[in-house]
Amino acid sequence: MSSPAAVPSATDPLGYAFAVGGAILFSSKSILIKLAYAQGAPTETLLALRMLVALPVYVVIFFVLLRRQPELRAKLTPTLVLPAMATGILGYYVSSYLDFAALNYITAQYGRLVLFTYPFFVVLFGALFFREKFDWRIVPGMLVAYGGIVLIFGWSFLDQPDGLLHGTLLVLTAAVTFAFYQLFAKGRMRQMGTGLFTCIGMSTAAVCAIAQSMVIGGPDAFVHLPHMVWVYGLGLGVFATVLPSFLMNAAIARIGPRANSSTAAFGPIVTIAFAVVFLSEPFTVFHAVGTALVILGSVMFSHAERQERNRQV
Repeated sequence: MSSPAAVPSATDPLGYAFAVGGAILFSSKSILIKLAYAQGAPTETLLALRMLVALPVYVVIFFVLLRRQPELRAKLTPTLVLPAMATGILGYYVSSYLDFAALNYITAQYGRLVLFTYPFFVVLFGALFFREKFDWRIVPGMLVAYGGIVLIFGWSFLDQPDGLLHGTLLVLTAAVTFAFYQLFAKGRMRQMGTGLFTCIGMSTAAVCAIAQSMVIGGPDAFVHLPHMVWVYGLGLGVFATVLPSFLMNAAIARIGPRANSSTAAFGPIVTIAFAVVFLSEPFTVFHAVGTALVILGSVMFSHAERQERNRQV
């Protein structure tokens, strides 16, 4: 008889540390993407380059896991592997591609703030489709955060409207798909373990991204890339993909997707600082107020979320 799945802890310092570390590392992604775009890298090629760097790491870890834990081989059945592959495609291919594409039209800091709304979708979709309880106390935080995004959108629309709506819709859709990924991933990781799920999901997403680039641009798309694009691709693959994916999935396994998503406030702060320093993006009083509202809304959301989790324990 198999042992019951562990229930995520409401107070797990290590789980929250994993979540914060993953959020900070993920925040470097949009900066590296923007720097690579400035070198002329196409969206599909850059996404494939990121995955080309990351794929060998996941393949090696996959076989190491199977060697060190032979019992995991029993979990490599179609009923477990196929859902893990589909979940990985949703979170690390579909969501990533939408996020990459959006950065052709919007700034790194604005894109990060919009993507930052995915925790709200996690709670909403969890209640609508996964029979999780919806706590109405999170609504004020959601309204405050979206008010900040609307403020920055309004200023950006008056200043540089070209492509703004298109980019916003792309990154908002990325937030929706990433929220579904987190909710689906929780069950997959309980069934097969964090490491095995991460390797299968990410490897599948990597194959999809590389195949897409090959169909659109062919092998020549990689041959003629400037060397700095390869440097940025290496950074995307290791520091903005491999490390944070394991940290985030470990956090989901320990504290659950809703608590993990509530710690993401660190990401936008780091992204904004990087964007101003490395990309020379503007940071006006509208950005300051809008960012403050988004982060305040997240803090309110996190507080209500923790209270609800503590009541359920």
